[in-house]
Amino acid sequence: MISDFIANKIREQFPFTPTFQQGEAICELANFLSKKAIRKAFVLKGYAGTGKTTLVAALVKALENIGHKSVLMAPTGRAAKVISAYAHHPAYTIHKKIYRCQQFGDSKFSLSENLHSNTLFIVDEASMISNDKDSSSFGSGRLLDDLISYVYNGKGCHLLLLGDSAQLPPVYQEYSPALEEEWLQGYDIDVSSFELTQVVRQALQSGILHNATLLRDLLTQDTIRHKFHFITDGFDDICHISGQEMLDELQRSYQEVGETETVVITRSNKRANLYNRGIRNYIMYKEEELSAGDLIMLSRNNYFWAKDYDGIDFLANGDMMEIRRIRKYHELYNLRFVDVALKALDYDWEIDATLLLDSLHVDGPGDNQLFNQQLFQSISEDYPEIRDRRKLIEIIKNDCHYNAIQARFAYAITCHKAQGGQWERVFIDQGTIPDDQLDLSYYRWLYTALTRARKKVYLVNFPH
Repeated sequence: MISDFIANKIREQFPFTPTFQQGEAICELANFLSKKAIRKAFVLKGYAGTGKTTLVAALVKALENIGHKSVLMAPTGRAAKVISAYAHHPAYTIHKKIYRCQQFGDSKFSLSENLHSNTLFIVDEASMISNDKDSSSFGSGRLLDDLISYVYNGKGCHLLLLGDSAQLPPVYQEYSPALEEEWLQGYDIDVSSFELTQVVRQALQSGILHNATLLRDLLTQDTIRHKFHFITDGFDDICHISGQEMLDELQRSYQEVGETETVVITRSNKRANLYNRGIRNYIMYKEEELSAGDLIMLSRNNYFWAKDYDGIDFLANGDMMEIRRIRKYHELYNLRFVDVALKALDYDWEIDATLLLDSLHVDGPGDNQLFNQQLFQSISEDYPEIRDRRKLIEIIKNDCHYNAIQARFAYAITCHKAQGGQWERVFIDQGTIPDDQLDLSYYRWLYTALTRARKKVYLVNFPH
């Protein structure tokens, strides 16, 4: 049978003997691939330490060996980079793959035509995919709707969605629709699913994965929530530290693995800002407001600065950048700007742009909107002779200051911003948690933050 042939090809690519449960997943995937349904999808869920990534890497290699085409995607550039490294196969952000500019230099993106045929689209970190209507310039504004529409507009194309149901769902949502079988069936799709829950033997030696498993188990219990007490004794990859010890440990991490492989994860942008100021002042001894070498994370999509560069469609909210050069500071409209050269950490390119300095210190997304409103009003006052509002809007849309990049420092970030990425060393600070917030989302937050680490986790001021 063709399904047996495919299953054997996947097993051949495993670096070790699959567990019983992984063996079951291989058979289910092989059955899915050999099924003749016109619109079919497979949801593969797996908790941390169950070998989901190893299974997917083996699947991608097996498909390549038998001549079956596949395309890897993820919601963010960092998540795409992670799955690409594991699978040794190119990966794209969902937005880059399924949308295209309506016309050169435009900030409106329409759904691309799927020119692939007989291709399996593999989407990692699917728990992050929202289907809430947003105000973005992409397609219908509903990412999952657009993804489904794109994939099944191709001839003989199908979908494999990968994710961890214990991670945080999309912002402001209680669950992840892309991992819900019933939700996907609403698109008239034949949906199969499998969930890996058995932690592989190699993972049992990890304190990170041991505690992740305990958190995952708590997520399934309908009991009164309480603060989670991590087990660190006997493990080398997870430890408690005090706030006083944190500066020394951060400095050591920067020296040993670098700033791009170290991150602090917090529960709020305000707390992340406090950390970013402290790190720059007391560890890096940076007195300037912004310096060459600083790491920033974009806090809004930006379409303006990419238009003169081939292969760069837009700069995405959540993209991590390094300040390569600082050229000129200038003040205008009661705001401060700086011309910079930026290097994308998850891609291989540099870009020149103007950065809104004031955006580096804001505590929430509402502040970004206020900047836009202030700039729109101030720039419009420069053109009192223009009475046609449509013409005025067109002028403002093409103003470099209105389109200045908005970003925050990226040494400390929130868990939602960290989701999809991985770092060698992760410092987790949950701050003060009121008893009425010890709910399901608290455990998901802890689980997601914990599983961002590849090598070591530092628990800052957690109870022993």
